[in-house]
Amino acid sequence: MTVNANAKDELDTFHVLTALLLTPGQFPSVLGDDYPEACAALGLEPWTDGYGLLFGQDATGARWTVVSDDAALIGCAIAAWDCGMPYELSAPDRTVVDTIGGWPLALTVATPGVPDPHDPRTAPGEILLTAPDPQGWGAAQRRMAADDVAKQWLTWREQVGLHASFDSTGAAPPAHIQRVLDEAIGYTSDPPPAGRVRSAPGPEGARIVRADGPGWSL
Repeated sequence: MTVNANAKDELDTFHVLTALLLTPGQFPSVLGDDYPEACAALGLEPWTDGYGLLFGQDATGARWTVVSDDAALIGCAIAAWDCGMPYELSAPDRTVVDTIGGWPLALTVATPGVPDPHDPRTAPGEILLTAPDPQGWGAAQRRMAADDVAKQWLTWREQVGLHASFDSTGAAPPAHIQRVLDEAIGYTSDPPPAGRVRSAPGPEGARIVRADGPGWSL
């Protein structure tokens, strides 16, 4: 794939390693609590139709994130990969809206015959994406932990089964939990920014709902 690197160093060949969607309903949580915040982290406008993010390397091994405004194309590739089908992804140059140095996530994939991944040189003031410190704790790590909970939720819920017990004392929850519940309930009357509340299919036609807010994920 050939992309236009604009004012950056020459970027002739781009080897796509993987891709993610950046849409109001599906975006990398590591970037923000909601869709506009995730877009802002990449210097993008929160366009309703969303974007596709391609993570890869150039011929020197430098990490780049290519942003495409053809979310449908990227979504088709991701769906094919999820089904175990090969799909050679190459976003046309006309769909590329930005090329950003680095990756916002830690990727363990690499390109055969290409040097080890490393950050490219960027001009002062340019965005350089880096993965969150796995040893630290902050908003990004909290959201990534919530991602892991969401992935395992159905399995954990099945393990609980009929052995669940509920507090019948009517005791009030701790203040910090009550604050989160109040803020989440507030979303029903004062809609939050797009992406603060997301849902995914559950068993028997149910939906699994996730909400994020300042300092919490539910």
